Amino acid sequence: MSEYGPVELGEGSKVDVGVVLGYIPGREIPQLETIIGPGARIRMGTVIYAGTRIGRGLETGHNVVIREECQIGDEFRIWAGSVVDYQCQIGNNVRIHSGVYIAQKTRIEDEVFIGPNVTTTNDPHPVCTLCMEGPWIKRGAKIGGAAVLLPGVVVGEGALVGAGSVVTKDVPPEMVVCGNPARILKSVAELVCKAGKKDRPYGSD
Repeated sequence: MSEYGPVELGEGSKVDVGVVLGYIPGREIPQLETIIGPGARIRMGTVIYAGTRIGRGLETGHNVVIREECQIGDEFRIWAGSVVDYQCQIGNNVRIHSGVYIAQKTRIEDEVFIGPNVTTTNDPHPVCTLCMEGPWIKRGAKIGGAAVLLPGVVVGEGALVGAGSVVTKDVPPEMVVCGNPARILKSVAELVCKAGKKDRPYGSD
């Protein structure tokens, strides 16, 4: 483990060899201290930059990168080869699968699931950095594998984005969208469990 800036690592954390904590970025930031709450499990190849704060119960897969100035809640799970770029806000109990890119200035609320190979974007006219704004994924939303979310889109609470979709407009709460560009298909409440093990895949039954 290498520490470049000051690091506060909570009790009961387990950190593999080959992990870098507190990596100082090329851009200047006002606060270099990195804070990681208790009970973290940080696997080989993970790099967490300076100035990021993470709550309790962090778990990473191999070769994860979490950039500087991120604010991340409790019980964050992020799997192999995924990147969270700088100045992102992530809530509690968020799960990010493998091969995901979370663009700078993205907001992710509590209980969100993001499937493998999802890409978020933040620049409406690439190269110019003045208007950068990542997506805002609201509480309980689920993003299917290989979906692409364009800059500034809002995915409403409890919404579901189908695999491979390209989200160009805001997604209303509790709605299912799919396609390129993504369009509303039905409400989440209308979904049925194709495996036949329950009536609906989401909800109380």
